[in-house]
Amino acid sequence: MTLSATAWRVWNNDDDATASRRERPGLFLPNRKLRHLQGISVRNLVVSPPTRPRGKTIDDEDVPNSLHTPLKSLAEETDKPLHQSRSFTDLKSSAAGEGRPGREQPPPLRQWHRRNTLPWNAPDPRTRQVKLEEITSSRMADTWFSIHCDGVDEPVYVSEVVDHATNPSFRNFDLNMCGPLVSRMDQVTVRVWARTAAMEEYLLLVELQLCLQSLQFLGKSLDSFHQPLPSNSILFHFADGVYTNLTDIPPVVTPLPARHPRSADGATVPTSSYDALMRLANLDECIQDALTTRDKLESQISSILEQNQHALATTSDASRARDKLALTKHAVTTERKQLRAAAKRKEEMIVSIRARREAMERGRQTQAKARSHLPDAQVKLGSSVKLLEQNTDEGKGQIRRIAEDLLAIYPIEPIPDKPLAFTIAGLALPNSNFTDVDREAVAAALGFTAHLVYLLSFYLSIPLPYPINPYLSNTLIQDPVSASLPQRTYPLYPVNVQYRFEYGVFLLNKNIEFLLNKQGLRVLDIRHTLPNLKYLLYVLTAGTSEIPSRKAGGIRGLLPGRLTPSLSRRGSEASSMNGEVVLARKVLGPASKANGEMAPDKGKRAMSSFADAASSVA
Repeated sequence: MTLSATAWRVWNNDDDATASRRERPGLFLPNRKLRHLQGISVRNLVVSPPTRPRGKTIDDEDVPNSLHTPLKSLAEETDKPLHQSRSFTDLKSSAAGEGRPGREQPPPLRQWHRRNTLPWNAPDPRTRQVKLEEITSSRMADTWFSIHCDGVDEPVYVSEVVDHATNPSFRNFDLNMCGPLVSRMDQVTVRVWARTAAMEEYLLLVELQLCLQSLQFLGKSLDSFHQPLPSNSILFHFADGVYTNLTDIPPVVTPLPARHPRSADGATVPTSSYDALMRLANLDECIQDALTTRDKLESQISSILEQNQHALATTSDASRARDKLALTKHAVTTERKQLRAAAKRKEEMIVSIRARREAMERGRQTQAKARSHLPDAQVKLGSSVKLLEQNTDEGKGQIRRIAEDLLAIYPIEPIPDKPLAFTIAGLALPNSNFTDVDREAVAAALGFTAHLVYLLSFYLSIPLPYPINPYLSNTLIQDPVSASLPQRTYPLYPVNVQYRFEYGVFLLNKNIEFLLNKQGLRVLDIRHTLPNLKYLLYVLTAGTSEIPSRKAGGIRGLLPGRLTPSLSRRGSEASSMNGEVVLARKVLGPASKANGEMAPDKGKRAMSSFADAASSVA
């Protein structure tokens, strides 16, 4: 359990550098009490079962009537000492010396080889695992400890049980709750109890009686302590670090030297002189006189105070009155300040209430006026809603008519025997595949397509994200959205730089997709230029009602009463005959009759063609 004093000195003074780096305790020896103890732990737990007394020895030599064989007698009589058995490597090195001249040949190697008897060297891994578990479990135990003090019958503290551990660490505790009788002690008895798996009851493993001042300091924590500890070492955890009892050496206490008038050899030493003693006597008399004078002065002061008790009471009352008056003045001043602040706040609240009343009155007047106009507003709202619905329907009808006119101006027709292939105004336009094509035809088709998209953006009131500059076969398109492009304008006609042309076609397809999305339509493939545009025009021209007529305006505004927008808007034949004859002469030329007459079917065809041309221009 403990080390010798020599071993402790060797460990404590092993190296000057290590000793200089070693930590020092924070508590002085006299200050180390039970109240500073915070915890206890045990290291290198070894539980040895109690030895049972046997009636007879188990040695064969001490067994009565043991058999004495000749070989046994010969072994006892021989004077040759026994030697330690050699290992396999020694035997191998000895066997290597065979064949050398002048050396005796050793026996064969097989005679020197011995069998390995390690318990875990079995061929079966399961057997070795079982042996290892048995060895490990035999060294583990359930432990707990108790702390006892002199003069206290019951233990002052009993710890919890730590199961299956070789280095149990217990919970911290505080002994200040036991009172000053226990917390101020420095003598303590620690008992450690242990029980292995093979035991039924706990065994008193260690009983340590020590003085806390004799403990040795290991460090602030065990991390800085790297020396091996003996078995069943008990560690004491204080506030300033970890201590243990490595030696039983009691602390060295140097007693104070006692002064005697005689020396150690018995000779008399000189003492105080007569003058010094007289001075001490005089000083004692002076002190006694001072004490007597103090008592007299105390009695005189007490009598004076008793005689002038009324004057003192009057003075105290006057002082209390002055203090009360000052306190009253201070309270009056504070109340006046609060009164002025309250009056100011009252005026502000009155002005605010007056302003709120005026605002409420104006609100009531405005509300009454609004209520008086509410019936008329409701009537106007109903008429406005109807007018809005009518305008919406008319707008849809006008968009449908305009889409029909645009489809008539730029007809988009499918190419026979080619799926998703269309022509615009008779010119074929591939779907974003411009290899081996007629450059001029593609440029013209893209010009018609761009112009159609440009017109649809105006009629549908949808601004295009990529503006178009329609110049027929030299149409351009711009990209103001992308920030990392070196240039903004791209051609819609084939050029030498193919990627610029293809990017322009991509922007045109994005404009068509944007128009479709605004109409609530979904694009399946953005590369199909004419199919998507045909789909948009098909949706815009779809409807079951009759297409509305064109409103008056444009060129027809210059010819009031002479030309109607369509056959449905024509007036009576008598009112418009003269205008139609004159217009027919202008259209048909001098080949018409001199008197202004012409064939009815030719006049109708001319008027119809002119009306269509005028509507297209409008």
